[in-house]
Amino acid sequence: MAHFDLAIIGTGSGNALVTPDFDGKRVAIVEAGTFGGTCLNVGCIPTKMYVYAADVANTVTHAATFGIDATLDGVRWRDIRDRVFGRIDPIAAGGRDYRVNGPNTTAFLGHASFIGARRLRIDTGDDSGVEITADQIVIAAGAHPTVPDAVAQSGVPFHTSDTVMRLDELPKRLVILGSGFSGAEFAHVFSALGSQVTVVARSGGLLRKLGAEISARFTAIARQQWDVRLDAKLTRVSGDAAQVCLDLADGSQVIGDVLLVATGRVPNTVNLGLELAGIATHRDGRVTVDAHGRTNVEGVWALGDVSSAHQLKHVANHEARVVAHNLTHPGDLRSFDHRYVPLAVFTSPQIASVGLTQEQLTTRGRRYVTKTQAYGDTAYGWAMEDTTGVCTVIADPATGELLGAHLMGHQASILIQPLIQGMSLGQTVTEMAHGQYWIHPALCEVVENALLGLELDPH
Repeated sequence: MAHFDLAIIGTGSGNALVTPDFDGKRVAIVEAGTFGGTCLNVGCIPTKMYVYAADVANTVTHAATFGIDATLDGVRWRDIRDRVFGRIDPIAAGGRDYRVNGPNTTAFLGHASFIGARRLRIDTGDDSGVEITADQIVIAAGAHPTVPDAVAQSGVPFHTSDTVMRLDELPKRLVILGSGFSGAEFAHVFSALGSQVTVVARSGGLLRKLGAEISARFTAIARQQWDVRLDAKLTRVSGDAAQVCLDLADGSQVIGDVLLVATGRVPNTVNLGLELAGIATHRDGRVTVDAHGRTNVEGVWALGDVSSAHQLKHVANHEARVVAHNLTHPGDLRSFDHRYVPLAVFTSPQIASVGLTQEQLTTRGRRYVTKTQAYGDTAYGWAMEDTTGVCTVIADPATGELLGAHLMGHQASILIQPLIQGMSLGQTVTEMAHGQYWIHPALCEVVENALLGLELDPH
């Protein structure tokens, strides 16, 4: 049985753990799927490449607003798809080749499961499999899409975010089951490129996790772009490869050519054999870790979607940097910093958020003030003819601490960054607004004006 200094399960952010500190040591990397993890292969990167193409299409179709006559003559779906994966697939293959044939690592291509505290069995496709031990093991196995029983048991063909981007043809009618981040992004992509999109939402609004204000504003815009069914209870799924039909509890039906299930993702922990190693998990299946990334079993660590409440690549990367240090510096452990975790939804319009919502602050009984600044009330907003974009900031009126920021509109994911930086560095909203120049007439003035509009307690 082979023994290693370090064994890593997963090649997403876990791949970054092979630092120079492990030069000359034995490192095992186990991957059951495609090298590179969710972000590279089926998540952040390919979806945003599609989003960019969709944004270009939207620019053309809305050009008349600015006195420019233009038409979208056609969308070459396969060319778009092949541009995306023509770049991504070679990167994944190169990563696999480097770990299989490169220095300092032994790659095992198969599914790993614990058979002891620091002992793994790897199913490599043959009857025997492989067993290894390691001084330290890092679980970085990621997550996978969930599929409701009504869909899974129907026998009807469907896609998830893992597969829908590789379709051979652009569907004429796409049905999206789910009202979260992934569903909102794919609704934008497919509708901008020419599909008729229907979004089936179990809740009363889209993107509910982002707070009532953003959810209500976005839902109103979404209903102008797509067929949005709210408070929709799914009772039956039927159809075949040519057509799918969703029966809803109100007696209505939704019919499409392709069904995309976008109802969330869950950690890849079910078949990891965690119970055989005594590794604790949360109720939702996530591996339980402390502030340093340690599980309850000595020598076993976890990071990323398999353990974090934040299924975000930038969080996984941060956790990988912390764990990489801690693996080789047991006397100088670093901690995760999850104080101000931002997110962005690359839909239309773009959305970005950091910190707490008004509902969360009310529930906690915390006093706050808020200001919502419209894009259209700034000079660049005028240039864009923007009528929907907003920047909402929330602060403690006594201290000036920024408690949350929520943006919806053009380049929201970029505009929010100075607010994330200010929160992380402990600046007050007054320091953020007055302590630097804000370029005029750039769109960033919407952030400046929102900060200036906060009514703090007099001092």
